[in-house]
Amino acid sequence: MKFFLTILLLSTWASSTVIDVATIHQPLSLHGTDVDGDLEEEGVTLQAAVHSRPMALTGAFPEVLVEAVALPHQLPTNHPDYKIAEVNLVVLSGLRIEAVMHQERGLEVEINLANLLIPLEIDLTARQVIKLTNVAIRKTLASYQTLQKDPLKVTVRIVGTNEQTQSLQDLGCQYEVPAGPVPFPPAAKSTPAVSE
Repeated sequence: MKFFLTILLLSTWASSTVIDVATIHQPLSLHGTDVDGDLEEEGVTLQAAVHSRPMALTGAFPEVLVEAVALPHQLPTNHPDYKIAEVNLVVLSGLRIEAVMHQERGLEVEINLANLLIPLEIDLTARQVIKLTNVAIRKTLASYQTLQKDPLKVTVRIVGTNEQTQSLQDLGCQYEVPAGPVPFPPAAKSTPAVSE
């Protein structure tokens, strides 16, 4: 009897798991398109950009949001010759992202480079991919924080490095994401249309 009650309780708990829709930003490769993306500090145009997309997610927030930055992404298209199966640079480069929330220290994020390998068709350096990944994480957390009451401390660490990638550890960072809605810029004054 206890066994059946346990199974019933577990199945009830599993079916009542909350599924939330959230805005996730991901670093995307634009290869296979005719579009240039974000600018680097040096003024070099990349064929990559950070874009947002809605996702239905379950799990611990905000950790699951950060980890969703690493989920696969295939761009929908109406062009019969666009056959790119994956555009998320995190997936394409073999990066892994893990996030853990601590009561005192805030959100700790690890970007793991142990399996880092940039495909030849992606004309980006590992440094550029990690910078874009950091931007995607920060923008994802900024979207989440618009509905929160307290600021969020974030620490990003670069782990899983080797002799070739050890210098990328300097891309780790710490910051605080403010809470509450981002204020809209003041509305521009409009001039009534003149009918002729």
